[in-house]
Amino acid sequence: MNKTDLINSIADKANCTKKDAASALEAVLASIQESLEKGEKVAISGFGTFEVRERNEKVCINPRTKDKMVCPPSKAPAFKPGKTLKDAVNK
Repeated sequence: MNKTDLINSIADKANCTKKDAASALEAVLASIQESLEKGEKVAISGFGTFEVRERNEKVCINPRTKDKMVCPPSKAPAFKPGKTLKDAVNK
């Protein structure tokens, strides 16, 4: 399912126009992104939790030259599914 398919599905289930569904989806995604940028967790009951995880500095290997290099610490977004979502997927 891509973004267009998701918008169509939201419009059908919410009984609204595709334009309204697209606006709602964009608003939800923007809100999640803004919260993660601030370092906050976003917990959606019954679905899961979005959070930012810290990655430590580590030694990496350049695949092209095979030289070792130091990869700096970074932050990465992560998603942890909730129990309800896990159970639905495992039916």
